[in-house]
Amino acid sequence: MKYGAKMIAESTLEAVPNSKPERDYEIHFTIPEFTCLAPDSGFPDFATIRIRYIPDQKLVELKSLKLYINKYRDEEVFHEAAVNRILDDLVALLDPRYMEVVGDFNVRGNIKTVVTARHAQKGFTPNGTAGA
Repeated sequence: MKYGAKMIAESTLEAVPNSKPERDYEIHFTIPEFTCLAPDSGFPDFATIRIRYIPDQKLVELKSLKLYINKYRDEEVFHEAAVNRILDDLVALLDPRYMEVVGDFNVRGNIKTVVTARHAQKGFTPNGTAGA
């Protein structure tokens, strides 16, 4: 196994401390080369994944995020499942105040798919005002 494939296979998502947990601020990631495989056909699917979040105590470590995303390239997964799993895994790791993951998939079979999944801590709204 080549070293890059080994790094991807052995990787885990990692968090680092947020140096400004008292402040609401947004972090945006754009991942333009996301790939996975269609479960029914095995054909590759391509997407841009956008992650936007307001951290609390932890931030995602970028190299670990890159390797985590690359694990999907050989996985058979539906678009909706991929986006929701990315959100679930990041929320479990970080417990952010707010997070949104968007999967903007390339056209396949004359259909363009965009999947958006969101999470917010109880009582938190993205504009910083207390929720009900």
